[in-house]
Amino acid sequence: EKSTMLGCCSRLICDGCDFANKLLEFEESLEHTCPFCRLPTPKSQAEADLNANRKRRIKANDPVALREMSKTHYHKGDYNGALEYLMKAAELGDVGSHYLISDLYRDGQGVEKDEKKELYHLVEAAIGGHPEARFFLAFYEARNERFDRAVKHWIIAANLGHDESIQQLKKGYKHGVVSKEDFAAALRAHQ
Repeated sequence: EKSTMLGCCSRLICDGCDFANKLLEFEESLEHTCPFCRLPTPKSQAEADLNANRKRRIKANDPVALREMSKTHYHKGDYNGALEYLMKAAELGDVGSHYLISDLYRDGQGVEKDEKKELYHLVEAAIGGHPEARFFLAFYEARNERFDRAVKHWIIAANLGHDESIQQLKKGYKHGVVSKEDFAAALRAHQ
C-alpha cells in the first residue's frame, strides 16, 4: 500500500523514497530515471511492456516480473495469459501471485469458479504473509461461523499492518467476540 512497483525493473520503492527521488530530480532539473536501474522511466504501460530489462527478468523467472506481466495481461482482458504468468510466479513462491490467482478463481476469470482452488491459493498467500489474504480468510471463517478462527486471522493481518483488520477487530470487540487483551495486543502490534 505504501510502495510503488517500478515498471522498468519490477522493484518496489517506498512512496517516501520515490517522492524524495522525484523532488531531487525536479530541483536539479534532471531527467526522471529509475532510482535502481537508472533507466528512464516508462511513460506508458505499453512502453513498460516493451522494456528489455523487464523481458530479461521474465526470462530469468523473476516471480515479481512474472506477476507484473500477468497484471498487464489482466488489464487487457487476457485472463488466460494472466493466469499463465501467475501460475509460474506462484510455483516460484510468490505469495502475491497466489493471492491474485485466488481472485481469478473467485470471479471465474479465465477459469471456472472454484471455491476449493480459491481457498487453496488464499491459504498459500496467507501462510506466506499476505495481509489481504489473511483478511479475506477471516471473512470466510466468519461466514462459516468459526469466529475464533476469524479473529485469529484478523489479529495476524493487523500484526502485518492491515488497517481494515483493526476495524474488524474493533467491531468484534464491541460485539464481545474479541477479548480486550487480544484487541489491545493487536493495536500495539499494528502501530
